[in-house]
Amino acid sequence: MTSPPSVRPGSPPVRGASGESPASPAGRPRAGAARYRRLGVRALALVVLLALWQLLAAATRNPSFIPSPRAVWDQLVLTSTVHDGTRGYSGHLLIEHLGVSLRRILIGSVLGVAAGLALGVVMGTVPWIRVVAEPVVTFVRALPPLAYFSLLIIWFGIDETPKLWLLTIAALPPVAVATASAVYAAPVGLVEAARALGATRWNVIGDVVLPSALPEIFTGVRLAVGLAYSSVVAAETINGVPGIGGMVRDAQRYLQTDVVVLGLLAIGISGLLIDAVLRLAENRIIPWRGRA
Repeated sequence: MTSPPSVRPGSPPVRGASGESPASPAGRPRAGAARYRRLGVRALALVVLLALWQLLAAATRNPSFIPSPRAVWDQLVLTSTVHDGTRGYSGHLLIEHLGVSLRRILIGSVLGVAAGLALGVVMGTVPWIRVVAEPVVTFVRALPPLAYFSLLIIWFGIDETPKLWLLTIAALPPVAVATASAVYAAPVGLVEAARALGATRWNVIGDVVLPSALPEIFTGVRLAVGLAYSSVVAAETINGVPGIGGMVRDAQRYLQTDVVVLGLLAIGISGLLIDAVLRLAENRIIPWRGRA
């Protein structure tokens, strides 16, 4: 019976029969190849969806019901340029409509996330406030935006204020619920260890509770931004031009389905980009998420 060969310090690593090191990256799927495969699958899915869209448009033969991709593309060109003395749609270019809506969404999301984060921390750390506030937050979360937008218009008029309030209220509950749940479920052992070392209440919250709650908080933030996006059309129902939601509502009145579809695509694509930015920030700020 032969003994295994000894490995001396400084000697080259042991290689297998194929001549590769056991830790060689050649034995693992290459990240770059996997990324290209994902991009290829998504591109193929996009082509299939466009083909199905074109087939449905050709089958219905009713542009007011299902406009063709070419019709939507033509509206993209028209709303992004000056043609026959007309600037874009309703005197504003598509990028200007989208920029106004994104500004409203940004302000509403920031205010809603900040308020939801503060309320969630208090709900997660003070039991009696959680008992009182949780039903109220759940009640507001269950309300559709149009249900209270009319009330906001009565209170604040038809300018920017009710729109920002609507987006803020839509963004607040997801962050508050996610934060309260994560703070309440903070590791008891870490909290007790910090207190035993002399940490104050605020030290425990800032150094132990919030870092452990960050993954769920980021999930709540992404949900909040998504709800703000979905509420922008409702927020711009009244006096919403310039604004992508106002453009969609105005086009709907005149059965300009191609403009409606263009506006929805603009909202969806910009939403995907914002969500990608949030996911990138999440990976940078909490790289330990999903790891043991």
